[in-house]
Amino acid sequence: MAEEELKMEEGGKKSKLVIIIIAVVVLIVGGGAAYYFLMADDDNAIPVVVGKPTVQGVEGVKTGTAMYVAMPRPFVFNVPGTNRDRLVEIKVQLMMRGSDNEEQSKMHIPLIEGTLLKIFSTANADDLATEAGKIAIRDSALKEVQKTMLVVSGNQTVEEVLFTGFVMQ
Repeated sequence: MAEEELKMEEGGKKSKLVIIIIAVVVLIVGGGAAYYFLMADDDNAIPVVVGKPTVQGVEGVKTGTAMYVAMPRPFVFNVPGTNRDRLVEIKVQLMMRGSDNEEQSKMHIPLIEGTLLKIFSTANADDLATEAGKIAIRDSALKEVQKTMLVVSGNQTVEEVLFTGFVMQ
């Protein structure tokens, strides 16, 4: 009789353990699914396209494969601020389309670096501390690089100036 009670307790413990394991797995899977669906950004959502996409009325649509040229070293410079001067390090890559533009930009890297340094030297720490300030300096860098490349090679060559690293101390 004691042996039967012992076997029943062991059987009950095993079934409880199985139930607990199943409950934990269900909670983990449910939590992961809830996080994925509730916390996912709408910007990262996969767009669903029905039919053939059209680009009518959109100016400046670029075709071709995007290519990137990294500046060989990061730009390190001091910027004045209201309270104190800051040290800034910016890693830059250039985006362009077409192998001809890639070769042109690689050939003129020293000129592009000089142009970027000229733009970065006009910055101040208070502007670079804000997202709007970073966007403004990136846009002005793009305009100046395009203007310089237009004079040198006959076309703008560079489509985007990308900050792949930005540190301000």
